[in-house]
Amino acid sequence: MEQLNSIKRCGICEEEKREGIHLYNFFICSECEHNMIHTEPREEKYNYYLQKLKNISQPTLFS
Repeated sequence: MEQLNSIKRCGICEEEKREGIHLYNFFICSECEHNMIHTEPREEKYNYYLQKLKNISQPTLFS
């Protein structure tokens, strides 16, 4: 799979980054992805990530 190294704005930290993943129309940089994976539900940062992830909007599929 080919990766595009264009600069995108992370939906979590809101910084411009080159590497990360896309969830629908939402870009998450590699650093935030790593931090989210290693955050326990009892940590304060967990709720921050949940609020940010609520901004993901699934694209409408027209048939």
